Amino acid sequence: MSVYAILDVEVHDEEKYAEYKRQVPPIIEKYGGRYLVRGAPIMAIGDWKPSRIVILEFPDRDKLQAFVSSPEYQPVLKIRNEATTSNTIVVEGYEPGSESGTGR
Repeated sequence: MSVYAILDVEVHDEEKYAEYKRQVPPIIEKYGGRYLVRGAPIMAIGDWKPSRIVILEFPDRDKLQAFVSSPEYQPVLKIRNEATTSNTIVVEGYEPGSESGTGR
C-alpha cells in the first residue's frame, strides 16, 4: 500500500536548501518515491501556518524506510537538517474495502 511522507519545512539557509533540493530527487526516485507536492503556495485554513509543504509518495513503508536509512541519503539529510527545521508524518494511502481509512 502506498505511503505518504508529509513534511512541514521551515528553511533557514536558502543556499544549503537549494543544494539539498538538487541532490535528493534521484535518491527518492531510486527507492520508488516521487514528489506530489514540492513547496507550492499554501492556503492555510484554521490556525496551522506551515512554512513549506512537501508530500512524497512511496510504494510502501519498506521503500520509504529504505530511502530514509540509505547510505546515499545520509549526507544529503545532513544538509537538510543544517538548512531547515521540519516536522514529518507518514500516512498510509486509502484503499476502499481495507481496514485503513475507517475514520479512527
